[in-house]
Amino acid sequence: MITRRELFRGAAALTAGLALPVGLTSCSGGGGDTIVRLAAGEVGGFYHAFAQLLSRAAAGSDLRIDPIVTAGSVDNLALLARGDADAALVLADSMEDSPDPPPAIGRVYENYLQLAVAATGPIHTVADLRGARINLGAAGSGATHTGEKLLYAADLTPADVTLTHLPLREAVAALTEGRLDALLWAGGVPTAALASLRLLDLGSLAQPMRDRFGYLYDPVLIPADTYPNTPALHTIGVANLLVVAPALADETAAALTEVLLTHPDALVPAEAAGTQFLDARSLIGTGTVPLHPGAAEIYRRWHG
Repeated sequence: MITRRELFRGAAALTAGLALPVGLTSCSGGGGDTIVRLAAGEVGGFYHAFAQLLSRAAAGSDLRIDPIVTAGSVDNLALLARGDADAALVLADSMEDSPDPPPAIGRVYENYLQLAVAATGPIHTVADLRGARINLGAAGSGATHTGEKLLYAADLTPADVTLTHLPLREAVAALTEGRLDALLWAGGVPTAALASLRLLDLGSLAQPMRDRFGYLYDPVLIPADTYPNTPALHTIGVANLLVVAPALADETAAALTEVLLTHPDALVPAEAAGTQFLDARSLIGTGTVPLHPGAAEIYRRWHG
């Protein structure tokens, strides 16, 4: 694992002279480009920002990446299954119940659970949420899936709170106007939309999450002043995977993998104060989700 500050000293030397192979997907653009439709996330979130950077990094090659705005991980997996996307960004725990998960290109970064409340409100701990109105992410987002587990880890059930599922911007507006008491966001730090709110420390729930739901939940630190004038606090991280349709051509999967490996310094959005996995040794850490054969071949070529 590497932080943004440590990311790829000297990476430019690795990118010189590397060409991207070309494959066939279900779509082809003008001029022979191979098109990869990438299911990303909400505008203003890390998924969308990362997808935009990935698209720019591939520009000039024969690979064209077209980001799709979505609600998040669950929505992305549905698009992939229907054939309406060729690739998707997903939280690792959104796939844990899948008997046949789609293959991965790599593990790209750590997503941070951020439970936000009003800056001057009465809620200071997770225990204070009993009876609260909480937004657990937009319908179709990974936060809806992870958030329910977080509540159980805090000994809260859906009956103890009132749940809604609004997109981020609507949830922030509702919280600011007093129509919500808290919102859960799973994304990079800092997320600009949360800058006027206050985050609760979730460090005490990291081990209960692991005990109840498995190894996918990591204790992580949000450094002081990540958001304006805020102290350091602990929360829970979940790895994000870039996955693809099983039928994606090996050559296309290889080309997408090369973009990750040869442009790491161009793939770090502003919402990236936390842990990145953009090197070959970390990218391959996809857990029980298998690598696409085209991606695996590129990793072998780079590191044996």
